Amino acid sequence: MVTSSVEISKSKLWLAAIKPPMYSVAIIPIWMGTAVAFAETRIINWENFSIFIMSAILIIAWLNLSNDVFDSETGIDKNKAHSVVNLTGNKPLVFWLSNLLLTAGILGVLTITWWQRDFTVVTIIMLCCLLGYSYQGPPFRFGYQGLGEIICFVTFGPMAVAAAYYSQTQTWSLNFIPASIIIGITTSIILFCSHFHQVEDDLAAGKRSPIVRLGTKRGSWVLIWFGSSVYVLTSLFVILGIFPVLTLLIMLSLPFALKLFRHVYQHHDQPEKVSNCKFIAVAMHFWSGLLLGLGFVLFNS
Repeated sequence: MVTSSVEISKSKLWLAAIKPPMYSVAIIPIWMGTAVAFAETRIINWENFSIFIMSAILIIAWLNLSNDVFDSETGIDKNKAHSVVNLTGNKPLVFWLSNLLLTAGILGVLTITWWQRDFTVVTIIMLCCLLGYSYQGPPFRFGYQGLGEIICFVTFGPMAVAAAYYSQTQTWSLNFIPASIIIGITTSIILFCSHFHQVEDDLAAGKRSPIVRLGTKRGSWVLIWFGSSVYVLTSLFVILGIFPVLTLLIMLSLPFALKLFRHVYQHHDQPEKVSNCKFIAVAMHFWSGLLLGLGFVLFNS
């Protein structure tokens, strides 16, 4: 049986719409908060960890689908073939499916809350969801004002890592904050990179993304400085004794960072060539976060 090129093209569009690599954005903050907690307590609550991971994935699915819905209302996705709304032609269905995923994700977090008899974790995650909604959702649409990277940094950095840490320890410590800053930066880089190839569409829709404001050339330099700070800060935290020495394992992710910097610098003004840079950024985010967390897990082991 021969598969038609139309079917192959359709499957590729659906794969691009689902964005499987992007779900590492849900996993890494939970991993990081848990890893820091383990470095302090030498204990992992595997039930809380597993449920939190699944809940975070469901919430990211909500965020991706709801963003497609909200973008379809402004017309910014009219040329985006892999928009779920464009693929299905059914915006109400996508909207309610996204809400169902959000509900399932929140219910998972509520399970942790029930076990702990403590509303701290679910409160933090609800605030994260509100900020996530404000990125594209009306009447806020803060992403259209160029504030998306700040929202991304706060929600996927300090807030998500804090929730994961608290779900393990049910107490607070300042130790997770430096690690959460690293995760916040690498997550924001993914969003930052997603703007390079859609400057014209952003301008047409009135979206003042950082790349629209900076221009692609200056944006490529900002990416290099911003991305390099991950490795500079980690080294500084090790020197100051804030991070264990083994967190320097993060340096093994440098090839992904260098590949990203070089690719964007060379092709920043060529949308068809730079459009895949966000997936290189995802690889940098995943491996840097995984290795940084591993440094905490192996500390004093």
